[in-house]
Amino acid sequence: MNEVVISIRPARPSDATALAAVHDVSWREAYRGIIPGVALERMIAYRGPGWWQKAVNRSRSLIVLDIGDRIAGYASFGASRSLSLPQQGEIDELYLDPVFQGLGLGTQLFATARRELAAQRRKGLVVWALRDNDRAARFYERLGGRAQAHETIRVSGISLVRTAFMFP
Repeated sequence: MNEVVISIRPARPSDATALAAVHDVSWREAYRGIIPGVALERMIAYRGPGWWQKAVNRSRSLIVLDIGDRIAGYASFGASRSLSLPQQGEIDELYLDPVFQGLGLGTQLFATARRELAAQRRKGLVVWALRDNDRAARFYERLGGRAQAHETIRVSGISLVRTAFMFP
């Protein structure tokens, strides 16, 4: 009988190539039609393995969802970067390879990041998502997040609105 081990663990420098691959496929799925094509390609190319190798050693926490020695997703989190909001914790990014979406694994990744933030004594949590990313909005709402703030950002000369989903 074969067993597949699913774990969530801190990212390691040796995960850089796999993280770049998950970033590539998940961003293409999430943002195609939302972020202009050339801008999206540049953003994905910027985050190659070298970028991820450095990201592992930055001050923001970075965890990976490991399924049988394959990185299937990741989350980055830490202190909230939105000083005007009362939430002290923030999940900057949470992405899964589309092959693994819809299985409850994103919920597990979210829960792990949230527990880590609570262990850091950070009260409240905010997650930002582009308004036009319906899948992300439904995901965070299903987990109990409430859309409570909006802001406009510029990406390659295009204005995009992002929404803050807040959790108590």
